[in-house]
Amino acid sequence: MEELLLIAVASAIVNNVVLSQFLGICSFLGVSRKTETAVGMGAAVVFVITISSFVAAVIYKFVLANDYLMSRGIDLTYLQTIVFILVIAALVQFVEMFLKKNVPSLYQSLGVYLALITTNCAVLGVALTNVTKEYGILESVVNGFATAMGYLIAIVILAGIREKIEFNDIPKPFQGMASVLLTSCLMSIAFMGFSGMI
Repeated sequence: MEELLLIAVASAIVNNVVLSQFLGICSFLGVSRKTETAVGMGAAVVFVITISSFVAAVIYKFVLANDYLMSRGIDLTYLQTIVFILVIAALVQFVEMFLKKNVPSLYQSLGVYLALITTNCAVLGVALTNVTKEYGILESVVNGFATAMGYLIAIVILAGIREKIEFNDIPKPFQGMASVLLTSCLMSIAFMGFSGMI
């Protein structure tokens, strides 16, 4: 249990996927204009990363790195990236259909960024990290969920800051994306303070 807690804290805060590993920057910067949209995107990413971590871990353990196949000299682990991308794409399609039918306003506000979850390197990065660190199925799910929660925390904080600085008098060279990038850099520096925690 202690190991799972360490994985969760390390993934969510210490090694934050956006602010420490710089994965998933596209949707992080693009969807963080309003807090409601950021929460919706974060929730979609939490769902996709958590479920894809579970499915990818099961497929890796029981199909790609199957002991029986490995003992016969058949190594399918080189297919991991392709298989993980297919799993992620299928899950994103499910999320997209669900939101389009049940929450059309959120579906419209997320726009193209919802489809970009498929190519969001954070989602694939978590699946590959689980394999690299040789996590079991439970550890993979905990790592995936915690990483996604770290993404949610980061995008909601950035959206809140962006809503506040929108009403400030900012010099012209720092308006728009420049202020967003500077804010992201300062958030990244702040999260570096957690680096010695674990």
